[in-house]
Amino acid sequence: MAMDLIVRGANLPDGRAGVDIGVHDGRIVAVEPALEAEAGQEIDASGRLVSPPFVDAHFHMDATLARSLTRALPASGQSGLLFDGINMWDALKQRLSAEEVVERALTYCDMAIAQGIQAIRSHVDVCDERLTGVEALLEVKRRVSGYIDLQLIAFPQMGYYRYAGAQQHLKRALDMGVDVVGGIPHFERTMADGTASVSELLEIAAERGLLVDMHCDETDDPLSRHIETLSRETLRLGLQGRVAASHLTSMHVMDNYYVSKLIPLIAESEIDVIPNPLTNIAAWGDNNGSYPKWRGMTRVPELREAGITLAFGQDCVMDPWYVYGSADMLEVAHMGSHVAAMFSDDQVRACFDAVTVNPARILHLEGYGLEPGCHADMVVLQAADPLEAIRLKATRLAVIRRGEVVARTPAAVTELSVPGRPNSVALTYRPADPDNA
Repeated sequence: MAMDLIVRGANLPDGRAGVDIGVHDGRIVAVEPALEAEAGQEIDASGRLVSPPFVDAHFHMDATLARSLTRALPASGQSGLLFDGINMWDALKQRLSAEEVVERALTYCDMAIAQGIQAIRSHVDVCDERLTGVEALLEVKRRVSGYIDLQLIAFPQMGYYRYAGAQQHLKRALDMGVDVVGGIPHFERTMADGTASVSELLEIAAERGLLVDMHCDETDDPLSRHIETLSRETLRLGLQGRVAASHLTSMHVMDNYYVSKLIPLIAESEIDVIPNPLTNIAAWGDNNGSYPKWRGMTRVPELREAGITLAFGQDCVMDPWYVYGSADMLEVAHMGSHVAAMFSDDQVRACFDAVTVNPARILHLEGYGLEPGCHADMVVLQAADPLEAIRLKATRLAVIRRGEVVARTPAAVTELSVPGRPNSVALTYRPADPDNA
């Protein structure tokens, strides 16, 4: 069979090396060494890591790149802490038009595809009678569908019960075509309201046959235990494998004995967990200026050891919650590795999986991967393996979507003028393999 594209000599994330990837009609048709075929286009990936696309399982696209707009708001809200950011966003969104949200979101999608992200799950605030963000992001979803799979979550940012009208607005958003049911139980006024919101929102998802992704226990309060309710209701309604819990930051200050019972319950309910390393450690830790200061990442290694599917999300880029961000999921994996203290080869590979195959599974993406039959979506990285890719936050040399190159970036090379040294060096280093020394 004549191929449309062959990527030659690739290293794959699972450790296979020198593999050719053949593409025809937008699908991968062959993955094997020394593929004997001709193609209309070939890419030399010798010694390079070729990965399936990066997937961001947790983002807020309606607020992205809006940081500059917050300068008109009171400076007292610009602390970077979570609840200050929520209040700042609530004030800001009243001033936004759908056109403004579309323009910022499209700019972000340009950044994302250039960095190899080809699927994003974005929360969209429904605590707005106009549903400006919903209208805008549904339009963005339509316009980027050729290169990014955008999945939208109806998210009651100010509380499903706490915000007047949120219950009706959320259902309107789902009727308009939003894909996933969201929630924020820890932001309700009482624990009882939070518990009731979890039950009602999961019942809506069950009735409509939808997935669930809930902001859950994003707080430093060890008594915020809505993940327990989420697990129970998932089991009651038979939603195993369809529910994700985002953040779970309260788990890092919970009693160890309680967590020893909680984690098996999460595993039994088959709930996926989505920590957000960059913003989780930035939005927590003030503790009224005292010490010790907490770091708001959930218990990633322990959840992983229990067999729970974990994905790392970007969460925010230059918005009311987070001043940084660059649509770089390798940066997210890099921070996740540090905060979770995951440094063994196996753990680093798990961090790479947390921005590729795991979020793809959580989003239920069809045709994702690097095997025959999968969509011909991939990223050629200036790195030899996942560890080097995360360490260097490797340059995306080529981003391929359905067999077409949609983005290219020149290799990062430094020119040296040092006596006795090479004139140029790539910023890579691979120690000798002791088995082949």
